[in-house]
Amino acid sequence: MKFFLDTANVKDIKRFAQLGLVDGVTTNPTLISREGRDFETVIKEITKIISGPVSAEVTATKAEEMVKQARNEVKWAKNIVVKIPMTEEGLKAVKVLSSENIKTNVTLIFSVTQGLLAAKAGATYISPFLGRLDDIGGSGIGLVKDLRKVLDNYGFKTEIIAASIRGTQHVKQAALAGADIATIPAAVFGKLWSHPLTDKGLASFASDWASFKQQQK
Repeated sequence: MKFFLDTANVKDIKRFAQLGLVDGVTTNPTLISREGRDFETVIKEITKIISGPVSAEVTATKAEEMVKQARNEVKWAKNIVVKIPMTEEGLKAVKVLSSENIKTNVTLIFSVTQGLLAAKAGATYISPFLGRLDDIGGSGIGLVKDLRKVLDNYGFKTEIIAASIRGTQHVKQAALAGADIATIPAAVFGKLWSHPLTDKGLASFASDWASFKQQQK
């Protein structure tokens, strides 16, 4: 399973990139706006840190403008993936971009049919939103499972990015459900290696070692 960071914070990206565990980055207009910096500048900086896919979202709502923005964004770096919204206009744009070998990530997927349409249009990635679907009484993990089955049934190469990750359990469940990728907020990523029994064990080892050293004096 691949791990993406769902953030536009360069400091966090640098921190976790040092672990060698970050395969890519996803951003969106909200994440970029939180940084208070120029969109293009931030994206270019991220692509210099991460060699894997970096999703940069379009802001246009019409297919023609989406395509125009996408063609401009991919000039910034070789590893940019254009993030496109799941709308009729978005599907039009994905079809054009896929014919030009421009990689796309169709975002805001909340149903199997949406994911299937995006795959048929030629999307490189689709992003089902787990947490937001859970919030309205749906099952984000159930959606990932269904999408996995449908894509496998018909041989689509489109990869599933489990998005809107709310906690470490979402990461575990997404892996078990067959997601190709989990895109994880920095706050959650930093908890993946933690466990109270690990902390307890380390404290016990440290205490025992200190006692042993004291006895040697």
